[in-house]
Amino acid sequence: MYAIVEIAGQQTKVESGKFIYANKLSGNEGDAVEFANVLLTDDNGTITLGAPFVSGVKVVGKILGNVRGEKIRIFKKKRRKGYRKSRGHRSDYTKVLIESIG
Repeated sequence: MYAIVEIAGQQTKVESGKFIYANKLSGNEGDAVEFANVLLTDDNGTITLGAPFVSGVKVVGKILGNVRGEKIRIFKKKRRKGYRKSRGHRSDYTKVLIESIG
């Protein structure tokens, strides 16, 4: 069984017993997280599509910790002008274990 859930404006496919990395969520390590914005569920070939959300279905997960993504470098240059800029950032993610769908 899997579901497509909207988490912080992004649609994510989740399956029970698997990990996902979502944009940083508020909460501490070990806290339970509930996602109510379920767009689609699939239960052994039976697909339920929401308009816009499936009613009565929630996805429950557990926060395992906060992690950081890999460093992204942004380098801008205009040739023959002496213009160079270098920027970068690392995104923060929350590792969530999906416990149940339904």
